[in-house]
Amino acid sequence: MSGVRRAAGLVLAVALLLPAQGCRLLPDRSTPVPPWPGGSTPSWQWQVSGQLDPTVDAQVYVLDGFRTSLETARRLRADGRRLVCHVEVGIHQESRQDAGRFPAVVLGAPARVPGQPSGTPRGRWLDIRQWSVLEPIIADRFRLCRGKGFVAVLPVGMDGYQQRSGFPLTFDDQLTFNRRVAELARQAHLAPGLANDIDQVLALEPYFDFAVNEECVRRTECARLVPFTQAGKPVFHVEYQGSTAEFCTTSVGYGLTSIRKDRDLGVRRDVCPP
Repeated sequence: MSGVRRAAGLVLAVALLLPAQGCRLLPDRSTPVPPWPGGSTPSWQWQVSGQLDPTVDAQVYVLDGFRTSLETARRLRADGRRLVCHVEVGIHQESRQDAGRFPAVVLGAPARVPGQPSGTPRGRWLDIRQWSVLEPIIADRFRLCRGKGFVAVLPVGMDGYQQRSGFPLTFDDQLTFNRRVAELARQAHLAPGLANDIDQVLALEPYFDFAVNEECVRRTECARLVPFTQAGKPVFHVEYQGSTAEFCTTSVGYGLTSIRKDRDLGVRRDVCPP
């Protein structure tokens, strides 16, 4: 009987050490990411259009991964800038060099690409359920970012399930896709950031190292970004309307690093006081 008890105890111990079926496993953090400069709220600039101004006084630069040259990235790093690669993952943009790799079957309804004015769709939503098609393209884009010296990535188009995408995307489809994108970024040794997708912040915060939000003050949604700030992760926030005097008190109160920009995401920016 004592042998039976020992065997049963061993089986129970092994069972307790194994993840239960259906339990959510947290992301692999075996590749450490350097800490953000200036603590959890570094200053930032988001520029994806126009002539780059490398003199903007910001610790973090979010730049177009395709348009930013290797030499430009090298100069910015030499000046102590931390570079975040802006690249589409859930949106197809015809002007990209690799646009022809996307088969027609994954192309959906028109989508607004950050950096383009409202009312001028320049992209199309992607069918994020077709991971086997999208994964190698996204992986190559991330490798491009890493090869140029970016240390983090802002994947754009992470909330297609909330849009009129042309596909019957569900809440779970988006969760699965976004977690896969975060893991793919880590495999490329890039810190992943969550762009918008505010309804899934609570579920996705463990997978992402920072967040970028558009217009949470205007939409009265800033409180929903608190899981990131409570975890000590920066939230980079931008408003396109009004003045800093009108929204900074609200956004800074939530611990966000806020700026005011035009929708084309050019050089101009107004900064909230820290």
